[in-house]
Amino acid sequence: MTENVKYPAVIAARRQSKDRLRRRRAEQRFRSYGMVAVAVSLIFLVGLFATIFSKAYTALGQTEIALEIHFDEALIDPEGTRNPTTLARANYDALVKISLGKLFPEIKDRRGRRALRKIMSAGAAFELREMVLADQGLIGGRRTVWLPASDDADMYIKGLVAGGLQHGNRIDAQQAAWLDKLENREQLAQRFNWRLFMAADSREPELAGLRGAAVGSLLTLSICLVIAFPLGVMTAVYLEEFAPRNRWTDLIEVNINNLAAVPSIVFGLLGLAVLLGFLGLPRSAPLVGGMVLALMTLPTVIIAGRAALQAVPPSIRDAAFGIGASPMQVVAHHVLPLAMPGILTGTIIGMARALGETAPLLMIGMVAFIVDVPTSPTDPATVLPVQIFLWADAPERAFAERTAAAIVVLLAFLIVMNLAAVLLRRRFEQRW
Repeated sequence: MTENVKYPAVIAARRQSKDRLRRRRAEQRFRSYGMVAVAVSLIFLVGLFATIFSKAYTALGQTEIALEIHFDEALIDPEGTRNPTTLARANYDALVKISLGKLFPEIKDRRGRRALRKIMSAGAAFELREMVLADQGLIGGRRTVWLPASDDADMYIKGLVAGGLQHGNRIDAQQAAWLDKLENREQLAQRFNWRLFMAADSREPELAGLRGAAVGSLLTLSICLVIAFPLGVMTAVYLEEFAPRNRWTDLIEVNINNLAAVPSIVFGLLGLAVLLGFLGLPRSAPLVGGMVLALMTLPTVIIAGRAALQAVPPSIRDAAFGIGASPMQVVAHHVLPLAMPGILTGTIIGMARALGETAPLLMIGMVAFIVDVPTSPTDPATVLPVQIFLWADAPERAFAERTAAAIVVLLAFLIVMNLAAVLLRRRFEQRW
């Protein structure tokens, strides 16, 4: 009788044991699937970064050629006036040609001299002009100067193209022999490409830099932050703490959530129609770009701010009301400081998204070719994503490595901004 009573209990225990074993195996399989998914994602991510960095690191070096320049006064300032306008208009390209001709005196024909000049950058004459304008004492003297080689010569020295006319290379066998001869004479070297970070954009790849785009991005993001952050925080505080619950606030909330999912190019069209067409603001300016990005970022800031305010425990509000604080004092002195880490995190994430946007800025003209570094929010400018877009579409092969380097710089900006969000959250986070 006792054994018959215990038998169903044993069966049930065995079933429970099998169920636990089955659930444990299912959990292990699910964990394994997750680990495999993470591993595959990491492999793709590492492959992506390896591809970018393998193309970007070569942009950190620039081939330069040492030329002994005779700053002939007859070519630079024949009248001896030392007038800056006269010095700026002098024929510095002739100085480069004369110096190259002395390195290769065996080249007599015009075609050979023209091919020889092509191994030097078009910016070599510009750099000589800047040297003379900075130090007029150079006029009449001689000095060995390192000047940039052309983009084709730079690609050949880096081993990215071969000498000859095959496969569309623009360095022929004769020019390759000249470059090898200069390298054997130690008159050709790879130097750090400071122009990539200190110069603005240029039609010549060896002279193109990111400074103009970086300054434009900083000015644009500054305008975006100044507009989006206070408006977003005030809107979030009002909707969460003071607004009555009715159909109007529900409609506003739905519209804010919908605006956060609107494609960014729609905001660009809005900026083109209203800011440029109706208000007449300057085209291709960080002021307009910042306003457009602020409109795009504002819903994200509002949603993040409301979520941070909702995360504050109601007991904080009840305690503040209990000691006689007014509703404004409760929000300003107790709720908002506790919600600020979450608000700052959402704001910086929204700014990071704005930093990588290209479509809305293309619509307001920030795709223009800008050779000057902007100094104010109303100056014509471009930004890093647009600069990447322009360089990626350029026909010169040397722009490929510049494009990869610009992508690395943009990724560095994004990493710094996300790291700042984490640090600010830890800095202002308060526990209750």
